[in-house]
Amino acid sequence: MASSMRALVLTCMLLAPWLTAGTAASYREDARQAATPGRQRGSFFGNGFKSMRTRRELPSADEPDNTPMPAAGDASDLPTCLLCVCLTGSVYCEEVNPDMTAVPTVPKKTAYLYARFNKIRKINTKDFAEIVTLKRIDLTGNLISEIEDGAFAKLPLLEELSLADNRLVRLPMLPGKLMSFNANNNFLKTKGVKATAFKKLTGLVYLYLADNEIEAVPQIPETVRTLHLQNNNITDINIDTFCRSNDTYYLRPNLSEVRLDGNPVILSKYPDSFMCMKVLPIGRYR
Repeated sequence: MASSMRALVLTCMLLAPWLTAGTAASYREDARQAATPGRQRGSFFGNGFKSMRTRRELPSADEPDNTPMPAAGDASDLPTCLLCVCLTGSVYCEEVNPDMTAVPTVPKKTAYLYARFNKIRKINTKDFAEIVTLKRIDLTGNLISEIEDGAFAKLPLLEELSLADNRLVRLPMLPGKLMSFNANNNFLKTKGVKATAFKKLTGLVYLYLADNEIEAVPQIPETVRTLHLQNNNITDINIDTFCRSNDTYYLRPNLSEVRLDGNPVILSKYPDSFMCMKVLPIGRYR
């Protein structure tokens, strides 16, 4: 009995320091966690605090930022006016530097295009295919020597077209609603200007074909008021050029200005050719 009591006392003496140290360590850990909110292991606040801090952290300067950017618009939907001045419905591309050698891309709702005094050499069918709102095109003073047939075919509203001061040897098919057409100072000859080139232009009022190499007067629509054919190679006209040989009562009241000066033709040789007109052409009479 006495020996058992001595063994128990000895055991308690050995375990007491270990139990005391463990209790103190546990107390210090609890006190540290209580003094720092949001640090309890496995607690809601602890995880929430960590997540919030993570969301606010920004990538360092040396790390790539892979944050997805918002989708941008399609560049093909934007008008290309990098070399031109684009105003409401009008585009001005005159004397562009660096040299402009092709028809510029312009907004689809353009009504008036001025691309004068550049170095455009050719007009393709696709150049105006999608700009159906065009009413006026001025390509004066370029180097255009070729125009594909159909280049102006899809322009139902086109009323004014100037191709003056270029290098054309033939005319393309022209849209039916033209009111004014200017092809002065080119290299046009009769074989490049069909006799019926203007026949279907029933709204044509102003026709300028001066300073070319045309040998004969093409058929002129009834609506034309001003006709310039000066400084060509026209050597002959007849009664059917402006009037009608089978209709002595036929009149052309609209045709008020005809210039044939600078041509070899002597107009006084053809007195009957102007009977239907209210004014005589300007040109050589002797």
